[in-house]
Amino acid sequence: MLDVGVSSMQLDQAARGFSFRFEGPLDMRMGGEGPSAADLVADLEEKELAAVLRTLGEERRAGAIARAIVAEREKAPIETTAQLAAICERVLGSWNDGISPATRTFQALRIAVNDELGELGRALFAAEKRLKPGGRLVVVSFHSLEDRIVKTFLADRTRTQAGGSRHMPQAIVPPATFEAISRGAAKPGDAETKTNARARSARLRAARRTEAPARGGDPFAFGVPRLPLQGLPGGAS
Repeated sequence: MLDVGVSSMQLDQAARGFSFRFEGPLDMRMGGEGPSAADLVADLEEKELAAVLRTLGEERRAGAIARAIVAEREKAPIETTAQLAAICERVLGSWNDGISPATRTFQALRIAVNDELGELGRALFAAEKRLKPGGRLVVVSFHSLEDRIVKTFLADRTRTQAGGSRHMPQAIVPPATFEAISRGAAKPGDAETKTNARARSARLRAARRTEAPARGGDPFAFGVPRLPLQGLPGGAS
């Protein structure tokens, strides 16, 4: 069982620096080691910062936010969650329907700092290797980047027929390592989202392990993005 969301207890601790709702240090490190979000904001070049926000936060105005961050850090270091949230609000405007304009920026930095998508890819391969025949793999994700990786992985591992055309030779498909338990992703119902608003974006996918040997592979083949970020987990070395 993989619950790849961020713990609400972590989000609600101002000292952890995950949330734009609380004043705190711009940290976001789950393990307390390696570069923090403040380090990324201080050290990344404008194009690199925009790439992080665009790729990991799916922020449409990533370039404008990156420019604003670079301009602001030239005046003074950006060290708190409130400072970064204020920059996003100046670029994007105020809150809309209860959603902060800083949401995607904070998501992107958190994912980058903790290599969350790389960890997910490695966890899927580990589950394929460790599960016995008949064992279940169940993954709950909370945004489209995570769900896309899980969906792509399971589509590949449950595939039994190769695509192609009459103009191409038939490809050889390795034995499926999983079989689908249900079609598509399960979503929370109204009753659940009323009692837990943070569950509204959850998606659950599940599959059953077959007897075929584990294949292993490269997480980047299943949608884990490569970002040219020196010194970061999952970045270029």
